[in-house]
Amino acid sequence: MTLIAEYGTILLVLACLFGFFMAWGVGANDVANAMGTSVGSRALTIKQAIIIAMVFEFLGAYLAGGSVTQTIRSGIVDSSMITPDQMVFGMLAALLAAATWLLVASIKGWPVSTTHSIIGAVIGFAAVGVSVDSVKWAGVLPIVSSWIISPLLAGTISFMIFMSVHKLILDTDDPFANAKRYIPLYMFAVGFIIALMTLTKGLKHVGLDLSDLESFGLSVLSGLIVTTIGVLLMSRIKDGASGKSHLHGVERVFAILMIFTACAMAFAHGSNDVANAVGPLAAIVGVLQSGEIAAQSTVPGWVLLLGAVGIVVGLATYGYRVIATIGRHITELTPSRGFAAELAAASTVVGASGLGLPVSTTHTLVGAILGVGMARGIAALNLRVIGTIFTSWVITLPAGAILSIIYFLIFSAIFG
Repeated sequence: MTLIAEYGTILLVLACLFGFFMAWGVGANDVANAMGTSVGSRALTIKQAIIIAMVFEFLGAYLAGGSVTQTIRSGIVDSSMITPDQMVFGMLAALLAAATWLLVASIKGWPVSTTHSIIGAVIGFAAVGVSVDSVKWAGVLPIVSSWIISPLLAGTISFMIFMSVHKLILDTDDPFANAKRYIPLYMFAVGFIIALMTLTKGLKHVGLDLSDLESFGLSVLSGLIVTTIGVLLMSRIKDGASGKSHLHGVERVFAILMIFTACAMAFAHGSNDVANAVGPLAAIVGVLQSGEIAAQSTVPGWVLLLGAVGIVVGLATYGYRVIATIGRHITELTPSRGFAAELAAASTVVGASGLGLPVSTTHTLVGAILGVGMARGIAALNLRVIGTIFTSWVITLPAGAILSIIYFLIFSAIFG
C-alpha cells in the first residue's frame, strides 16, 4: 500500500490548507500590484480598492486562471522521473515554502514575486528531493526570461502611453477639453484588450469555446460598454479655472479611467497569479484521486474556487502594507501616471496569461511604474526604495527553494 493511499485524506486536507495559505499570501502581497497605483494616485480609497479587487481578482482567477496553472503544475518538473509520493510531498513542501516566504515579505511590506516564490520552491524540492535531472531546465528558461522581458515590455509600453497622454492632453492649450475627447479612446482600449485576451485564451476550461470572430466581436462590444459607462461618469466632471485647478479637472477625468484600469489590473492579476497557489494543489489532487501522475488533466473548478477565495481573504486582511510601497514610495503618482502604468502592466500580464507564461505581476507593475517615472526624469524615482525592492526580488527564488527543501525532508520523514 502506497503512502498516498494510506494517508490520502490527511494529505488532501493539508494540501487544501497549504493551498489556501499560499493563495492568502498571493492576495496579501500581490494585491498591491493590482491596486497600489490606484490608491497611490488617490483615484481610489483603500476600501474601494479592496472591494474592486475582491470582485475582479475572483473573476480573473476563476474564469481565466486555467492555462498558467498547467505550466506551474506540469511544465517545470519531469513527471516521468518522480514517484507519486514524491510529487505529493514535493508540491506540499513547495506550497508551504512559498507561502511562508510571502508571509515574511508581506509583514516587511516588500512587493516580492509570488511567481518567483512558487517556482523557486518547485525547483528546490525537485532538484534536491528527486534529482537535478528531474527539473525541466528547458521549460524553466522561458519562465526566467519572461521575468526580465515583462518589466522591460511593461516599462516601454507605460512610457509610450504616458508620452501620448502628454502630447494629446496635458501639454495642449485646453487639457480638459482634450481629456474629454481622447480619454474615451483609452477606455475603449482597456475594455477591448482585457476582453479579447480573456475570450481567446482564458475561458476554455469554463466550457466556452468561441471562434476568433465571435471573440473579436464581443471584445469590441466590451470596449464600447466600458467607453459608454466612462463617458457618462465623465459628463459629471466640470472644468476648474485655469492653471493648477485646470489640470486638477483633467486628473479627475483620469481618476475615472483609473477605476477601469484597476478592474483590468485586478482581473489580469487574478488570471495569472491564482496559478501560483492552485497549480501545485491541482497536481496533488490529481495524484491523490488517480494514484498516478497524469501528464494532462483538467483543473477542478473547486480548486480554482479555493484559490480565488484565498486571494480575496489575503487581500482584505493584509494587503494594505504592500499597497503603500507600490503606490506611494517608488515615484509620486497622479491619476494620469497611474493609468499609464496600470494599462501597460495589465496588457502585459493578460497577454502572458494567454500564452501560459507565469510572469511576475510584481515585476511587470514595478517596471511600468519605473517607465512612467523615467518619462519624468530619473530624479522623480526613489532609488533607495527601488534598491530594496530589487534586493528582495533576488532573494525570493533561493528563499523559496531552501524552505521547500527543508519542508520536503520534514514531510518525507513524518510520512515515511
